[in-house]
Amino acid sequence: MILETIHAPADVQKLNKDQLPQLCREVREFLVDHVSRTGGHLASNLGVVELTVAIHRIFDTSRDRLVFDVGHQCYVHKLLTGRRDGFDTLRQLDGLSGFPKPRESAHDAFVAGHASNSVSVALGMARARTLQHEDYDVIALIGDGALSGGLSFEGLNDAGASGERMIVILNDNGMSISRNVGGLSGYLTRLRTAPEYFALKRRYRQVLGDSEAGKRIYRASHRLKMAVKKSLMPEATMFEKMGFTYLGPVDGHDLEQLTTVLAWARDLSGPVLVHVDTQKGKGYAPAEQDPSRFHGVGPFDPATGRSHGAEKPCFSGVFGEELTALAGEDPRICAITAAMQDGTGLNGFAAAYPRRLFDVGIAEGHAVAMAAGLASQGMIPVFAVYSTFLQRGFDQLLHDVSLERLHVVLAVDRAGLVGADGETHHGCFDPAYLSLVPGMTVLCPASLAELRAMLCQAIYDYDGPVAVRYPRGGEGAYRDAVNPHALAVTLREGADCTLVTYGVMVNQALEAAELLAQRGVRAEVVKLNRISPLEAAETAELLGNRRCLLVLEDCLSAGCVGQRLEALLAQQDCGPDRLLLRNLGGSVPDHGAPDQLYQRCGLDGRSVAEAIEEALR
Repeated sequence: MILETIHAPADVQKLNKDQLPQLCREVREFLVDHVSRTGGHLASNLGVVELTVAIHRIFDTSRDRLVFDVGHQCYVHKLLTGRRDGFDTLRQLDGLSGFPKPRESAHDAFVAGHASNSVSVALGMARARTLQHEDYDVIALIGDGALSGGLSFEGLNDAGASGERMIVILNDNGMSISRNVGGLSGYLTRLRTAPEYFALKRRYRQVLGDSEAGKRIYRASHRLKMAVKKSLMPEATMFEKMGFTYLGPVDGHDLEQLTTVLAWARDLSGPVLVHVDTQKGKGYAPAEQDPSRFHGVGPFDPATGRSHGAEKPCFSGVFGEELTALAGEDPRICAITAAMQDGTGLNGFAAAYPRRLFDVGIAEGHAVAMAAGLASQGMIPVFAVYSTFLQRGFDQLLHDVSLERLHVVLAVDRAGLVGADGETHHGCFDPAYLSLVPGMTVLCPASLAELRAMLCQAIYDYDGPVAVRYPRGGEGAYRDAVNPHALAVTLREGADCTLVTYGVMVNQALEAAELLAQRGVRAEVVKLNRISPLEAAETAELLGNRRCLLVLEDCLSAGCVGQRLEALLAQQDCGPDRLLLRNLGGSVPDHGAPDQLYQRCGLDGRSVAEAIEEALR
């Protein structure tokens, strides 16, 4: 096994060319075998095997800085940098992260979980290198999907004008940037990426020399070349107009061609963009046929590609079903997604009402602003978005939606702890930042039935912006829909202490109350249906003058609901004798199963019950 001998980029560089195809086959077999057991991002990694091997043939990531965009495609990089033995723990508690993580390895230059920032980060590194008079290469690896985000173009615009020596590798799997077509275009592509082309170009410059006549001849021939290229390869001139030397498109599964072009890119001065064509899911038939399903996958049978176990109803799926049903009766309802149609449950909506489904790509800020435009003209836009990605549209929430009190509905998916994707994807900020938006109503269903009811409420019962936040996966033991129109409902009576929570954390609260009852402590459980707005008078009426009050949340402490409740009760001079705020504290948890993270953070039922007992003592 060649893969077993690879512990660092130096080991990849020692291999002869005949060994490389075998290494790539072993990498693909390893990934399918291990991801089928742990789950993870498969199709994206299968598509960059040759590209990653080529990168490590040319660069040393212990010194050179490789910045991934999103990071879904970093598994091969981890395999080639000494982390093969950790793949049995991939995305598990205290195990290998599914994303680049500098704390995990010196080969990971920067944390990556959100899209479109790699060029900006890499440019910052390149400028730091120049200012510090150091010598290393900086590479940004960005996919065509991430290129749809406006931030990527801000980075490209600045990087191209900067003159800094850096390389942007555009991994194009055919989703966003058109492929070149035609025999002549293909011929010119092969010519441009051949070693003879670069050698000829260098000799041509040397022959012309630095004389004034030579410079005139070069400028004239360069203009002619650019005119021909502009007519045949318009995407190349777009990047070159920004200031990049454009190389490609390159066959992303031809190792010899890839290493040749990356070596030339390394030796060029100034910013270089290498355009690489790849196929998602390459080498594994089920992933090739359905790359979307194998983008992020749970455990599956590697022989067939079929997932283990039957799929259970989940919040995302129920949201999509309910929105589709509502849209069938109201032509004003439209749906927006930022490259997450499948993940947010909108496939059915897209099939039923394709003209009212807008996929804007990885551009959450644009999605919010466009929703504002739709709402201003009488439509009812529903933007389905993961909590962690909605953060990118915060300015648009304030400026474009809130100031005009426009009726935009946010379906905030993956709220709370998401599990294996970890710190870059936990939805633990939205209770704070959404509550900062003037006029925003935030609803928190705790069950699938409540999601159906609250989505209808959000669309028809409120003015201004409304967010409905719900977690990844399915519901817990609580499956009722107790008066979802009220600010809060009391699910369990008790005189010794009060547990307040919202969303699916109600399951932990009810578990804690049951454990306390077994120990003779009568715990009241209050579930908030709405966490914003909260008024002092209604809060005092609901929770005033309690003996012991514990507020349970799976968000960070800064700006949490518990802090707001504490302030509101203090205003009314009816605060509890003892107040306990149980949340994630000041740091974002790592990756792991949600139940494991709840326990580690002290948010599981047993930990909450013990905290109450200690407080009462």
